[in-house]
Amino acid sequence: MATGTAGNGTALDAGAREVTRILLLFSLGCRIHPPDQSQGLVDRLHFGRFRPHLESGGAVLPVPVLTERLAPDELGLPGGDHGLTLSGADLLVVTTPRGDATLLLDCAFAGDTDGSAVASWLATTCFDRTNLTWGDRPLLDVLRTRLGLPEPLTFGLNVHQLVFPGGRLREELLAHTDQSHRSALLNSIVYRGMMPAEGADRLTVSIPPNLRNHGVTLSAHGRGVSVQAGWAPHVENGLAVVALGMISALAVLQRTRLAAFAMMKENEQALTDSPSEVRALISRLSDGVNELQLDLAFGVEAYVDSLLIPEMLTESFQSSLRDALGIRDSLDNSARMVERLTSVINARSAALEAALAERDERQNRIISVLVAAATLIALPPTLLLAFFGVNATNVDDSRSILDLGRYGAAYALAWLPFVILAVIGYLLLRRAGRGPRSLLPRSGDPTAPVPAPRTSSGS
Repeated sequence: MATGTAGNGTALDAGAREVTRILLLFSLGCRIHPPDQSQGLVDRLHFGRFRPHLESGGAVLPVPVLTERLAPDELGLPGGDHGLTLSGADLLVVTTPRGDATLLLDCAFAGDTDGSAVASWLATTCFDRTNLTWGDRPLLDVLRTRLGLPEPLTFGLNVHQLVFPGGRLREELLAHTDQSHRSALLNSIVYRGMMPAEGADRLTVSIPPNLRNHGVTLSAHGRGVSVQAGWAPHVENGLAVVALGMISALAVLQRTRLAAFAMMKENEQALTDSPSEVRALISRLSDGVNELQLDLAFGVEAYVDSLLIPEMLTESFQSSLRDALGIRDSLDNSARMVERLTSVINARSAALEAALAERDERQNRIISVLVAAATLIALPPTLLLAFFGVNATNVDDSRSILDLGRYGAAYALAWLPFVILAVIGYLLLRRAGRGPRSLLPRSGDPTAPVPAPRTSSGS
């Protein structure tokens, strides 16, 4: 528990926490669309003076889709508890409006917590998270059942663990004396005990500006662990929302990058000359690019600025963590990839339309030629009818005009040129339909008017 009250009864941003709290954030490898009506994070966590900001931006925030309270003995770690006594854990599965899901485990510990034990506990819950259990079952299996998901649930690649030290651990981290010991302790927690003890005091962690008040508060973090000491509960929860947004945004960026590469591969490997199949390909790629643009806008950009909680405390932490995760550069690069993919699709669409227009023009020319030729060869049938209509010596009144044995030569002379012309016209139309080049360019440059054939080469 952290406490802190000003003289006028208003909660301070700083507070003295008695027990250690660790909040685990795990991205999940699935998309869970939020229900139409559900309680928001502001109804689950205490945000104090930050609450009005979060209420006004509630449409952007992730919403809980599952909330459970775990007894101390229900959460099992594959390597044991590392000497820490868990007093309870709150489990939440939250999902963004775009359906990106994150698992939150809010753990509280009884008694004093040793720094090295905390580091080991963080390492186990991060690197062996797939082996976490709920009761006697794997944690993810229970979550899948509770959420009613048809497919197996998996962890994503991104983890962030927020440590809010309490009791003696808090005092050690905020102490003025023995700077070397404090630096070594802080680095041990931030690096999850993965660095050797020798020289640990020389390792560096990110300390956001405006979040360090000697002896009162401390905020330090790496890519995967944050240590937030001396803050009141509403500030802790505000910092947790910031970290939640960063983890969700990073997961969206990774998914977007993979989807962009998949569409590029589909574009390169498509082998078809059918206009309908080319149009279907362009339609699929266009729909995919639209989804990528929505993901970048509403799954990343919405969480990487300070608009949700426009406060210096959260903004400093958000900016520092964003830089540590490299989200801004990744966002810019991904946006350029999607933009170039859009250009490729537009070029392919333009090439298709040009090829179809060229084909239609050739077909129209051929049809015009055929009509003119048919008009010219209409004379033989006319002469044939005139032949039967006159009283000539070659016409036998006792025989039918359909007697090919007698009049076959006359019929052949009249109709053979027309049949030959029809066959030639059919072949020309088929050739014009295929065109001199494919409707689907296969060169590296889809805008090239005449793509070069691919050749295989070894390297």
